[in-house]
Amino acid sequence: MTNPNLDLRIRTKEFALRIIRLFQALPKTGEAQVLGKQVLRSGTSIGTQYREARRAKSGRNFISKNGRRPARARRNRNLAGITR
Repeated sequence: MTNPNLDLRIRTKEFALRIIRLFQALPKTGEAQVLGKQVLRSGTSIGTQYREARRAKSGRNFISKNGRRPARARRNRNLAGITR
């Protein structure tokens, strides 16, 4: 049986690496770079926020800290739709 916490840590790290590769592949135009930097910031912060939430002192604190992740993921999805 796999550890779901380990699985999520691995998935968020792989997601961040994919975001970095996406940013590197974007055209060097001003518009692409502005949007790309936003995607880079929000996409790489998801794993960081998850790791921070894992260090929460209580279950309530964990839920509070983890509540920000879905909004970041939606922002990435929305920005990806703009660039297509």
